[in-house]
Amino acid sequence: MQFEEILYEVEDHVLTITLNRPDRLNAFTATMGQELIAAFDAADADDDVRAIIVTGAGRGFCAGADLERGGSTFDWSERHAAGEEVPRDGGGRMSLRIFDCVKPVIAAINGPAVGVGITMTLPMDVRIAAEGAKIGFVFARRGIVPEACSSWFLPRIVGISQAMEWVATGRVFDSSEALRGGLVRSVHPADEVVGAARELAREIADNAAPVSVALARRMMWTMLGAPHPMDAHRADSRAMFARGRSADAREGVTSFLEKRPAQFTDTVSADLPDILPWLEEPEFS
Repeated sequence: MQFEEILYEVEDHVLTITLNRPDRLNAFTATMGQELIAAFDAADADDDVRAIIVTGAGRGFCAGADLERGGSTFDWSERHAAGEEVPRDGGGRMSLRIFDCVKPVIAAINGPAVGVGITMTLPMDVRIAAEGAKIGFVFARRGIVPEACSSWFLPRIVGISQAMEWVATGRVFDSSEALRGGLVRSVHPADEVVGAARELAREIADNAAPVSVALARRMMWTMLGAPHPMDAHRADSRAMFARGRSADAREGVTSFLEKRPAQFTDTVSADLPDILPWLEEPEFS
């Protein structure tokens, strides 16, 4: 697929989305946000894609919002749609789309990731970072607030105390602190970050049933906000009933007993059951 500010490349069931404004350290724009949403739409519709990596071109991951407009960068009063009382945050639209993705998503943070450059990774499932990569939730130092739904995601990932320290100070820290704080899974030399992400993505793509992974992703994220484990029991029961009688379940057990790699044939586009029928999609208001 052809885009202006990202690259979209599929190889061996792994999609790599590359933020592609290297001359601006891949600073985020409205166009980039719209293209990322379109890329995730395309990935969800493509059964050849079993895992997704997001990284940046050049020496940066994403330096945050493009500040080309200067002091009015975050003033949306003249740019939102007529009749729209509160304009929707573009980063939030993108984060919600990643949250809804039915494929596992790995952030390969190959360089600086600041502002929306780090909050966009929070709805991704795993974050891998380069040694020395600079990370910052710098919003309070710019006179704004955390966006892209990060007030929901960040405390769930690292805990409220660590989240508030990073957000309230707005300071920039390195990937080793991010590792200690639980924000990233591992740290690697910059030229090995994408390779480490690809190794993990291939482990998923080569060994796991895509429908099972899609269901597990939805169950895990949804249950972060569930009020009682009964919600998980309802979803688990529906998922186990649907998957237990599937061709994939038969193949998974048979291949294990026969000591051979499994060949899963069920597809996300055709075989994904509804295991959360009681959930209603919240509306922005």
